[in-house]
Amino acid sequence: MNVSQQYSANDVLSLGQNELESRALIRTASALNLIKEHWEERKHELPEALEKNRRLWTIIASAMKESDCPQPAEVRANIMNLALFVFQRTVNVLAEPNPDNLNILININMNIAKGLTGGKTDNLADNGE
Repeated sequence: MNVSQQYSANDVLSLGQNELESRALIRTASALNLIKEHWEERKHELPEALEKNRRLWTIIASAMKESDCPQPAEVRANIMNLALFVFQRTVNVLAEPNPDNLNILININMNIAKGLTGGKTDNLADNGE
């Protein structure tokens, strides 16, 4: 493990759960945004980026089903509905690839990340890359 990897591993260990989730959402949103902004050069990366986002949302949805989930039932239901929307939108984007179709997925991830950190996503975005 090189020094950079060791620093990153230590940095991740010191983050709280909300910050970790926020960072993961920002990373997937950033990857999708990069593809959107450089469509012709990067559209071949779309399936992998969408798969990573889908896996992240699968983890989030699974956490909402856990018996020890601290979120109120209404929040859990809303997150589950949002996850279902993300899954459906992912299938639609794969069926009709278009850079504009990525906007809603990017916005959802960034808004949820912002909510998890109380609006402090700038530092996470800078450190998450």
